[in-house]
Amino acid sequence: MVDESSKEEILINVTPREVRAALLENGVLQEIYIERAARRGLLNNIYKGRVCRVLPGMQAAFVDIGLARTAFLHASDIARQVSPAENEGAPVPDIRGLVREGDELLVQVVKNPIGNKGARLSTFITLPSRYLVYLPNGNGVGISWRIEDEEEKERLRALAGDMLAETGENGGVIVRTAAEDATEASLRADLRFLQKLWAVVQEQCRKGEVKTRVHEDLPLPIRVLRDLVTSEVERILIDSEADFAHMQTFTSTFLPQIAPKLELYTPRRPIFDLHGIEDEIRKALDRSIPLKSGGYLIFDQTEAMTTVDVNTGGYVGHRNLEETIFRTNLEAAVAIARQLRLRNLGGIIIIDFIDMEEEEHRKRVLQVLEQSMSRDHARHQTTPVSPLGLVEMTRKRTRESLQHILCEDCPNCNGRGFVMTSATVCFEIFREIIRQHRQFKFDEILVLAHQDVIELLLTDEANGLAELESRIGKTIRLQPESLYLRDQFDVVLV
Repeated sequence: MVDESSKEEILINVTPREVRAALLENGVLQEIYIERAARRGLLNNIYKGRVCRVLPGMQAAFVDIGLARTAFLHASDIARQVSPAENEGAPVPDIRGLVREGDELLVQVVKNPIGNKGARLSTFITLPSRYLVYLPNGNGVGISWRIEDEEEKERLRALAGDMLAETGENGGVIVRTAAEDATEASLRADLRFLQKLWAVVQEQCRKGEVKTRVHEDLPLPIRVLRDLVTSEVERILIDSEADFAHMQTFTSTFLPQIAPKLELYTPRRPIFDLHGIEDEIRKALDRSIPLKSGGYLIFDQTEAMTTVDVNTGGYVGHRNLEETIFRTNLEAAVAIARQLRLRNLGGIIIIDFIDMEEEEHRKRVLQVLEQSMSRDHARHQTTPVSPLGLVEMTRKRTRESLQHILCEDCPNCNGRGFVMTSATVCFEIFREIIRQHRQFKFDEILVLAHQDVIELLLTDEANGLAELESRIGKTIRLQPESLYLRDQFDVVLV
């Protein structure tokens, strides 16, 4: 179900206030990254902040780093002189023994502000480059979980350990996926660069004022080169001459091996019209996603979790019901993995596959889901299929989902996703007329409402309207308003 030899390409679209990068596999959009000048992400930025409140009950502190909302720092994210794995596994000390109100801290954003939540911080600073992530406050060597070759893991672990020992400086490193088969010279150059960068950050922190940024992550086009380009990427197209020049300079200095993959896109046709990327982005905002077999998926994104419902739809199969369900679930597993990446859905994800009777079918569907997720850049965990056909997943969430970036809550329904029916609005109007009749004196009433509501009052609810006129002894006139929403109306006393 998953093509291990898939070829990738990256398309970058630049406009004056927005940059978008699309990752495609075999011509199919898999991931989209969007960076806007007015809402540039804070992830990996480093700030000199001040603790403004300590909450022992939550084992956390709020830190002012100069943003509109104070950022959140949990006790588990306050670094000690240990490796990241040891830092996560060790018992968390009392927050009051780690920080106090008024303390100045060097902190890094590990999760962008999402919704009403402020940014999440860590004092465990990480500085990424092409092959390594430098941990100034840590020690030891970590290896990317996506490198599967055990011999290569041991080679990289030994090489990174020797390099750290030779420098004589404190700190640890995590070897990134891109370092697989990298030369010793490349790794050494990366480590030297990161240690110099850390010295600059420390100097900026020493000189800088509290609540200011002391280090900002690279802009999106350069981050794409650093984080997304692998040996499977055949070309990188960009439609901006200025950014193309910057990327050429960056690759010639740090990544000469990928410089030949860079291409300036000059045709008149917009770059995101290639492979139908604009259409795919619009489809990724839909609640319902059709499957080729005739089935469909329903995505519901909430504050707490995302749920995915699988339905057979018009797919009737060729053998029996169990086979139909199995085939639909297999296709859904591949589509779900792609949509999670494309929509950048994170946190808790519940997938409601159609119930399958055979245990072998449940195992196979889970296997296909895991295979399809294997190319995902975000870390994730999956549980076995439950007897009800539910699969629970977690996917690391560090930036806003596609929906949160491109959309906002409907001002009419306030994000509920539904509005009152015309009949419900009619009865609301009846109640409002009775309320006005009891409180005020008037000669007649004028009702202003949406065209659908007015039509219902003149047809199905005509008897109710006549009965109400008889009850209050006044004439009720109706007037449609083209600019009114369906649940919007006014009762005017004349």
